[in-house]
Amino acid sequence: MINIIAIITARGGSKGVLRKNVRDLNGKPLIAYTIEAAKKCKWINSVVVTTEDEEIKAVSRMYGAVIVDRPNELATDHALSRDVVIHALEVIEKKALPEYFVLMQPTSPLRTSDHLDEFISKFLTSGSASGISVVQCEHHPYKVLVDQEGIFQPIKGWNFMEQPRQVMPKAYRPNGAMYILSPKDFRMFERFYVEPVYLFPMETEVSIDIDSELDLLIAQQILKRANKY
Repeated sequence: MINIIAIITARGGSKGVLRKNVRDLNGKPLIAYTIEAAKKCKWINSVVVTTEDEEIKAVSRMYGAVIVDRPNELATDHALSRDVVIHALEVIEKKALPEYFVLMQPTSPLRTSDHLDEFISKFLTSGSASGISVVQCEHHPYKVLVDQEGIFQPIKGWNFMEQPRQVMPKAYRPNGAMYILSPKDFRMFERFYVEPVYLFPMETEVSIDIDSELDLLIAQQILKRANKY
């Protein structure tokens, strides 16, 4: 059996949605959806939540997660996920490092254990060094303008600005729901994207990332309609 752990990063000082990781979503704290999905996944042996927040710690323990006490300097607005995971692995290493870890953000409540099972299964047979979940871009990047010293230029060219999306290649972006790689590769490169990268496309609806009160309302309606929780 491959040893795989889930690492969930959850700090207390959210800005867009106050206390969002423990906000109620259809009768459960937001973070509970991610912990439960990880615990139900057939591949994941342990679920770790790294946080500095006492309420998040209590809620996470209640749903069966192991806590890594995150230093306050890694819980600021400017702290990088990379540094948070480096610290978490240092703590986990005192017992034993897993063969792989899955990084999961608690603000993706519609990612389920079924998604995790399929994602990990396909990654393990892909021959890839890392894997990420993605969603098709809502707006095609070829139609994006960038500021180059005060002059706005299209990324690809002005001719693409008028092309219908249907004739352009499909474009995807990370949705933040799931990443997987080995601690060894992560420490070597200090990033979550290590080539070759396996991409796991997810539907737009289940890729919602709770970053505003509107996102929370949308997720609530989706869950009610699905009647899955």
